[in-house]
Amino acid sequence: MPKSSKKKGSYAGGTVSAASNPNFASAASASSTKSTGNLLDPVKAYGQNFLKNPAIIDAIVQKSNIKPTDTVLEIGPGTGNLTVKLLERCARLNAIEYDPRMVREVTKRVEGTPESNKLTVIHGDALKTAFPFFNVCVANVPYQISSGLVFKLLGHRPFFKCAVMMFQEEFALRLSARPGESLYCRLSVNTQLLARVDQLMKVGRNNFRPPPKVESRVVRIEPRNPPPPVNFTEWDGMVRLLFNRKNKTIFSVLNNKSTYKILEENVKTKAAFDNVKGAVEIDVKKVIAEVCETEEYKDKRVTRLDIDDLLKLLAEFNERGIHFA
Repeated sequence: MPKSSKKKGSYAGGTVSAASNPNFASAASASSTKSTGNLLDPVKAYGQNFLKNPAIIDAIVQKSNIKPTDTVLEIGPGTGNLTVKLLERCARLNAIEYDPRMVREVTKRVEGTPESNKLTVIHGDALKTAFPFFNVCVANVPYQISSGLVFKLLGHRPFFKCAVMMFQEEFALRLSARPGESLYCRLSVNTQLLARVDQLMKVGRNNFRPPPKVESRVVRIEPRNPPPPVNFTEWDGMVRLLFNRKNKTIFSVLNNKSTYKILEENVKTKAAFDNVKGAVEIDVKKVIAEVCETEEYKDKRVTRLDIDDLLKLLAEFNERGIHFA
């Protein structure tokens, strides 16, 4: 093939030829067979809905508050409508794209411009790909990876300034839901423990191609730095148990044989881990009753507990030898 007919894209931080790389070309061909004939048709299996409204794109860039010195991580650049606007503001942009067609398309959009030197497109799954350095993240997120992506970002080090992300509306509202609200859930408390979440704007379904079945929202997530001094694995163990039946009282949720068994095993595991000799005698059922009978937690429903309540509750159990991980 003549050199001039090769289309190039930045692949995993380097430049490759789609024509000369059989894996890249095969993947592009496979994904295009799922479309309706146009190479850039959205692929439903990938959860692709391309943002087409320039006003919304400009608003997202504005709300990202990108400085000329910032390095941006964009997850799912698609055809590059948002990418080209971000490149005008930042020092460098690293994008992670799952669809090989879009890897080729987004690099082609800036080919031959000064912005091309700022852009690296990584072909891969954002949940499995190691993030390059960044201090601002911008993403239009497919629903199926929303939760996993949020917690991968919140576990990322070094800390970043903020992430401005578009999610399906209900998921976005769960991130910032407060105690007593119907959407308040495990996702809400885990996210708010680790970050501040602000709702920025609602985005109607007709701003996308094709229009999704639901509305969307853009949120801003700012990690708490430093993070709260709590073992997140143990915190999540307790929160998972409690929010399994969030409309019940704390005592009703924990007062059952399966929970007793889990916590009794945790007592033994903790003793073995701490190399404690001899039997560890903790009456799990009695401890749960004692904690739940205190004035602060008696008849308190899980859905009414805020972050501080949950932190205190975990500390109460830990002081009595009960652990959730």
